[in-house]
Amino acid sequence: MDFMEKRLSRNEIYSGRIVQLHVDTVSLPNGKEAVREVVEHPGGVAILPLDERNNVITVSQYRYTFGRILQEIPAGKMEPGEEPMASALRELKEETGAVPDTILPLGSIIPSPGCYGEVLYLFLARGLHMEAQQPDEDEFLTMERVPFDEMVHRVMAGELQDAKTVAAVLKAKILLNL
Repeated sequence: MDFMEKRLSRNEIYSGRIVQLHVDTVSLPNGKEAVREVVEHPGGVAILPLDERNNVITVSQYRYTFGRILQEIPAGKMEPGEEPMASALRELKEETGAVPDTILPLGSIIPSPGCYGEVLYLFLARGLHMEAQQPDEDEFLTMERVPFDEMVHRVMAGELQDAKTVAAVLKAKILLNL
């Protein structure tokens, strides 16, 4: 059976600085119609910065959507035409001031495929040299160095819920066999 859905119509609802929202009517494989609400996003990057003592540099920031502060790995939106690696290096420096000797791709994830059109590219950064942070003017962050084993524990205990952080920590755990 062919599971593809064919778009019959599109209604553009909102076009913002970061996302666009549209509602599509689609034809289903069984011939019936359905509505799909889609939030388009240009894509993002997330970086697990691991220092010489196997500490992860995390950032904590207030997340309006959830009404609380979340501890996460540094991350951000890709700029138009920007390659994921360049975006990762830029975001890491902006949010933490870290400049790595080595940055390794950890693959990509699709955070919420039911309605959110974003791909997040994950990276592991090592050999960190610290410079000044350069956060965006609307970004208020605190940094913390957390032992890698503690990050794994927090992920497994459900204390860290941010999807990109969970995925990057677990991928790094397997890759590095720490």
